[in-house]
Amino acid sequence: MNRTIMEYLFFIIAGYLSGSIMYASLLPRIIRQIDISELSEDGNPGTANAFIHAGIPVGILVIICELLKGALPVWFALRKIDISNLLFALVLAAPVLGHAFPVFWKGQHGGKAIAVSFGVLLGLYPNLTPAFTLAALYIVFSLVIIIQPHFFRSVITFLLFTACCLCDKTLPAAVTTGCFILSVTVIGKHFARYHGEHIAFRLPWRKPLKNQ
Repeated sequence: MNRTIMEYLFFIIAGYLSGSIMYASLLPRIIRQIDISELSEDGNPGTANAFIHAGIPVGILVIICELLKGALPVWFALRKIDISNLLFALVLAAPVLGHAFPVFWKGQHGGKAIAVSFGVLLGLYPNLTPAFTLAALYIVFSLVIIIQPHFFRSVITFLLFTACCLCDKTLPAAVTTGCFILSVTVIGKHFARYHGEHIAFRLPWRKPLKNQ
């Protein structure tokens, strides 16, 4: 195995292990002595449930850690390895895969990997186009054309995010491929927790539908 492949393998493993640290589950246990997976309706050890069940201060700490665990491995990798190599796609996706399928939490399901997805995209700095694209889509479908419930909002957001990345010819192929892998992972994790909800669309001035 040559040195180049070893370097990529190092960052892939480092990113996966970083992603496997489930801060949304760990920090509420340490700070508040609660298990958000047991308290939440969907059993997801994610940032949103940390805010809801552990409180705003803990939620803020969780989201910072979740973003950093995705951003730092990618940011450091960018300064050591070639982004044009297709192996970089796995470097980009590794923290997301670690969060979705964590090695440190046997017997527990991983999270839906939304926050860490934003983290790895922020790690592409100074090219923040993918991160801004994902954020813009979430804002549109949360505040302008509101998609309910969250399951459908996230699935549609990541589908359109993938399409935008595929259409953006300025992105390296490895980045586009990495974005595709992380989108498939996030969408797959959402379907794993799908409970037969029905999709609904509404405008901001319309009242929310019940049970959505």
